[in-house]
Amino acid sequence: MTRLSVLRHACRGLRVPPSQPTRSGAPVFGSAKRCPSLGLAGNRAMLRCASTTPTSASSMVNKYSKEQEGAEIGYEKCVSDVLERTRESLVALQRDDPALHPVLAIIQSGEDDGLLEVNRKMAGKIGLNVAQICLTKDCTEDEIVDELSKLNEDPRVRGVYLHLAPALLTGRVISTLAPEKDVDGVADLNMGRLVRGDPSEGFVPAEAMAVMEVLESHGVSSEGQTVLLVGADGAVKVALRCLMERRGVVTLNGHKSSESLQEQVKKADAVVLLGAGPAEVPPTWLKPGAAVIHCDSALTSDDHDAERTSQNGLAHLTAAYRMQNVVLGSCRWLQEQQYQDWSLRLLKLQPLNPVPSDIQISRAQTPKSVQQLAQEIGLLPGELEPYGRNKAKVRLSLLERLQAQPDGNLVLVAGITPTPLGEGKSTVTIGLVQALSAHLKLNSFACLRQPSQGPTFGVKGGAAGGGYAQVIPMEEFNLHLTGDIHAITAANNLVAAAIDARMLHEATQSDKALFNRLVPSVNGVRKFSPIQISRLRRLGLSTTEPASLTAEEVRSFVRLDLDPSKLTWQRVVDTNDRFLRKITVGQASTEKGHSRETGFDIAVASEIMAILALADGLGDMRVRLARMVVGTSRSGQPITAEDLGVSGALAVLMKDAIKPTLMQTLEGTPVFVHAGPFANIAHGNSSVLADKLALKLVGRDGFVVTEAGFGADIGMEKFFSIKCRASGLRPSAVVLVATVRALKMHGGGPNVSAGSPLPREYIDENLSLVTGGCHSNLRKQIEIAHLFGVPVVVALNVFKTDTAAEIALVCRLALECGARAAVPCHHWALGGRGSVELARAVKEASAAPSHFQFLYETEMPIVEKIRTIAQKVYGADDIALSPQAEAEIQTYEQQGYRSLPICMAKTHLSLSHMPDKKGAPTGFTLPIRTVRASIGAGFIYPLVGTMSTMPGLPTRPCFYDIDLDPVTEEITGLF
Repeated sequence: MTRLSVLRHACRGLRVPPSQPTRSGAPVFGSAKRCPSLGLAGNRAMLRCASTTPTSASSMVNKYSKEQEGAEIGYEKCVSDVLERTRESLVALQRDDPALHPVLAIIQSGEDDGLLEVNRKMAGKIGLNVAQICLTKDCTEDEIVDELSKLNEDPRVRGVYLHLAPALLTGRVISTLAPEKDVDGVADLNMGRLVRGDPSEGFVPAEAMAVMEVLESHGVSSEGQTVLLVGADGAVKVALRCLMERRGVVTLNGHKSSESLQEQVKKADAVVLLGAGPAEVPPTWLKPGAAVIHCDSALTSDDHDAERTSQNGLAHLTAAYRMQNVVLGSCRWLQEQQYQDWSLRLLKLQPLNPVPSDIQISRAQTPKSVQQLAQEIGLLPGELEPYGRNKAKVRLSLLERLQAQPDGNLVLVAGITPTPLGEGKSTVTIGLVQALSAHLKLNSFACLRQPSQGPTFGVKGGAAGGGYAQVIPMEEFNLHLTGDIHAITAANNLVAAAIDARMLHEATQSDKALFNRLVPSVNGVRKFSPIQISRLRRLGLSTTEPASLTAEEVRSFVRLDLDPSKLTWQRVVDTNDRFLRKITVGQASTEKGHSRETGFDIAVASEIMAILALADGLGDMRVRLARMVVGTSRSGQPITAEDLGVSGALAVLMKDAIKPTLMQTLEGTPVFVHAGPFANIAHGNSSVLADKLALKLVGRDGFVVTEAGFGADIGMEKFFSIKCRASGLRPSAVVLVATVRALKMHGGGPNVSAGSPLPREYIDENLSLVTGGCHSNLRKQIEIAHLFGVPVVVALNVFKTDTAAEIALVCRLALECGARAAVPCHHWALGGRGSVELARAVKEASAAPSHFQFLYETEMPIVEKIRTIAQKVYGADDIALSPQAEAEIQTYEQQGYRSLPICMAKTHLSLSHMPDKKGAPTGFTLPIRTVRASIGAGFIYPLVGTMSTMPGLPTRPCFYDIDLDPVTEEITGLF
């Protein structure tokens, strides 16, 4: 039995009105046993029966008194039955989830201890908790709304009861109350469900259920009988009419001032007096055997008053049904927490020929609202943080909710060594998920990196895919998105500012002055902050009292003593700006001559970006940020962000950036966009969290397609060696993207450059060049994937200049080179329909047994790990370390960082370090110029050759074509 089945079974005993009319005489609230007759008088329920002969008022009271004792016993049994059913259901729910302790919150204006005690008594009998929010009688609407908003967000509260004067139950108040916590059924959504005849997903007012219970007990529940409802219109009155009319009972609407009231009473088999109705119906008006039910929330302790005792009885039964609704709401909430099957509504594509521009295609499709998409894939409303209509952050609480849910299949999209134009890995990724979901009807998710503004305004353009395989809206995808890169820039540069400020203050102040400013006296008391206590622990000091430090300990505490020549932290900006590669800071007179040379990296090269991509939660990110090494002290000790006292602030800046962003493809399938480290100067993969969230959402048989940057020798190798090692993720298959033009280049074709026309060799058929590229670069990249034991499917991204002979040749040679399958893909022109064959091949490859393995053991010496990658992946004969690199490696090993994996910073245009060497070069030695460490991210990264971490702009950047229509606000020129 699945957990969802267990939960449904646990709530089976709770009585909910049926959504369809029942046959005459059938129980109103399901199959549960009927309560015994409540008698003719108003036992704690409220019933009163008319005599067949005229009776004086005093004799009526005597009659009530004589019958009261037996009637009370019957009514208490009815309450007891409701509570027992509810208690059994709650016990069953808590057996499945011991952490479940539902709370009923009561908001009331003024003091009404009687109501609170009744609800506490009922709650106590079944194991519920009650919280009371007591507002003043003259409380405002804003005060009520504020309290409701807090209760809506509180996961412990599973029911809210508004015990307020009618004047305070405004439309704004009622609309604020979350329908799933509205256990008295007054919210518009719950009323609408009841009126529509489908209360199974909402709540029926507890008082209405209590009245129906009494009517059924008195035999007034059959088709053709008549019930008169007297009093003001409201939720209870509407609910009673719906419930009765669904059973065929005729309802009459009466008012206390109506001239026809007496005639209506005479026709009725039962009269229900609602809160604002008359306090008394003359017995002479009543039809023989008719029942009178008083509905009034006021409670009294006068048990000798039969009228008031009856109303107390109804209040007790109402409270019992309120508790049932709380447990029913808890059951529904637990069911919602379980994995939900997808109900994906796909968007239709009508591909045009010739294919329009990317931005034209994007604008021609109307995306679903992100809230609708989220609902379709099983996300709960509380797990979504919308940023406008088309994108939203997804909260990490999803991982906890679906922790027992099996993961789907993880597929990695990599590529052969690309041309400077790119070969369409993002397009293949999107086309593949469109094919899986829209055409093979399999749950699938794409996980992509967020594009940097560098290439967007530089050479390469955007990264939303292309043609009929795009993420939409592509303008929002490519520009800013939800601001994650800006958050990284702010956090990174805060560290840089902290470094220079700390060096200045240490150079210009005494130990005592530094200490007094770092640990200021507040109201005469000095106190270490938590982050300062962390530094004390790193220094081996156990004290928490500032006054207890010795002079030497004060000096160790206040002086980081950073060596300016060994600082490794640079500022960043998300723009290709070659003139920031080397700069001088501190030239203003206020910096007192403390200038130094430094530089800027592009924002996506920041270690904070790598941390964002590798962290598995907010706590892990906080720890990683704290251990980032920004430089070395003059004594050779690593100095961290925690030593600077800035790591907590960094976590605050990054708290929203850690949540993946949900978007959609042209065919309405889901996409996570998160993190964007470059693959040549960082590890080049989208985030661990995006993959993990998606793997839970797609379900056991679904597919998550995630992309690795550049060629398989770079992005794929780092995915396996760094991302898989850090996260525990294991791919089922690799899709290796190739293009005819890239294969021709590796087969000996002339160089290509962005912005220049393609040489004729890339336009005309040339099977010789294609063969050379397949036998060199394609073969080598397949072999690299096989080093990790993962099956390879080659996806040939077809361009309009490719000939049928070239396409067939690539597919045949790919199989000869070791690919499990090789298929041409036409998603750019046809959308998902053009990648159906690829989707089938990926599904088949993922079903094969996996033999995943790592390339090297992390305990190997740093030099040997670098050598292993150079020889086995790149094909080098050996490596050559510069004296600087040797010294840096020695320092890292002395500092305890030997066991970190390696992240090579190398050109993406060749398997070697020489961009012009195409194919699969051999016989070369790989030069290691310098070695850096990203301790927070958790890897060592050697820089190969003259690799730059700040790109420059070309002669004609993409921004020449980008513009904005000031009237329509439409963006032009993006691609």
